[in-house]
Order: sequence, then structure tokens, then C-alpha cells
Amino acid sequence: MKKALHGVSVLHSNAVTQLRIAHETGFDALELLPEHLFRYLEHGGTLEKYRQLMQHYNIEISCMNALKRIGRHQPQERREMLDEADKICRAAQALGCPVVQIMALNEIDALSEAERTAILTQNVREIAAIGAQYGIKFQIEVVAFTPFNSLKQGQAIIDAVGADNVGVVIDFWHLYAGGDTTPEEVEALDVNLIYGVHFCDGRRLHPGEAWDERVQRNYQPGEGEVDIDRWVAAVNKTGYSGVWCPELLSPTHWEDDLWQIAKDSMDSLTAYTSK
Repeated sequence: MKKALHGVSVLHSNAVTQLRIAHETGFDALELLPEHLFRYLEHGGTLEKYRQLMQHYNIEISCMNALKRIGRHQPQERREMLDEADKICRAAQALGCPVVQIMALNEIDALSEAERTAILTQNVREIAAIGAQYGIKFQIEVVAFTPFNSLKQGQAIIDAVGADNVGVVIDFWHLYAGGDTTPEEVEALDVNLIYGVHFCDGRRLHPGEAWDERVQRNYQPGEGEVDIDRWVAAVNKTGYSGVWCPELLSPTHWEDDLWQIAKDSMDSLTAYTSK
């Protein structure tokens, strides 16, 4: 198992501080947000300096998270998306990062299922081709608050795309809150399609409530509804031995000390995965 600090868990920080905190709290890697890296580069940092800091702290970049809104299909928006994919992949290659996360948000909600599937298949196929030029793989994250929210749908896109550099991330909250994926489905998944695990908690939508991740995910592991032990066991049954990344998308806990957030994330991950 490789353990990665998630940039979302320490959202109110910068890319340099995240390396130090990851090192000091026992992580092997960092799941880096592109916006944090590109902000660093825009204000005088360089990829070479950042690589030196990675070496200094002995921290890898396990994933760039994420290329978002991969359902963009209007010509200009789609061109921007593909350009963004290229930019992220070039940075990932420079940092020795093997995986970029991709995800659809609400940009195709109003379309039919057939239209959504056609758009995502075409876009992911082209994104995969861009990544192949840089030796980059892509993990699809299905998102609970969109129509593209189940493991079955993710697998269907992977099958339709037919590229060998596209897999999924097993995100406990998204799969649980989306309501249409079970741990048993994870157990049955080909382990070669699992590129990462997001270890997290939260709850499903309450009746009459609007989706807001910062509400439904505002929980430390053990505070929400997710049967974390069951999801951990499901992943383990696949034989997966890759990156585990605790993701704390919690405005309440974001106000804690950054170092303590990372330490608590590591302690929680260790406690659940060492049972």
C-alpha cells in the first residue's frame, strides 16, 4: 500500500507546504490539485524546483486531481478541455506522476443518457490519446451528484473507449452516496482497472435537500454513514495494492491546523486498513 495526502484535505494551503506536511505526517505521496501547482508556477515557481522539493521531502506525486467537466461538448469548450488535458499531462509527466483524475460534473445533466454516453466516450477516448503521448493514465471518478454516478457507468465508458490507460478510482463517498454501487461490485472489479482509492466518509442526500458536497461530505471517517470497514474489505478482496488516499472534503475540518488535518487523515487511514 502507498499512502497519499489529498490536496483537497488541506485545501487552504499551497503545493510546497503540502509536500512538507505529507513528509512529516508519514505519507509516501501527494495527490496534487492542478490549481495548486499552476498557482505555484504562475508566481515564480518552476517544475524543476518543485521536483527538487519532492526529492528533498521524499514525496511522490501519485495523481493530479483533476481534469474536470470532461463532458464539455460545445466546440470551443471542448477545445479548451483538450488543451487543459494536455497542460495537466505535460506537468504530470514532468513530475513523474503516473495518473490524472478525470470527472464529469453537471455539464451534461440535461442530456439524454445516450447523448451523455456518446459524449463521454468520445471525449475520454481523445483524452486517453493525449495522455498516451506522455505515458499518463487516467482514473475516472464517477460523481454522486451527477447522472454519471455508478461504477457500472464508469466501466461501460472504459469498455467503449477501449484504451489501456483508463481505469477508475474507488471513492467511498461518491459510490455510496450515488446510491447505485455496492461493495460487492467493487469486489468483482478487475483489479487492473483500479488506479486509486479515495478513503472518505459522508452521507447520502436527505429528502428535500440540495446537493452540496461541503454539506454531505463534511465528516471525518467514522462520523458519517459510510460503512468504511465494508468498503475497505471490498477493495482488499480485489487484491489491490496501490495508492490509498484519505480525502477530507470538510469545511469544518479545513479550519483545523493543516498539519493536524494530515496527521488525523493518516491515523484514520491506518486504523481502518490495519484491522
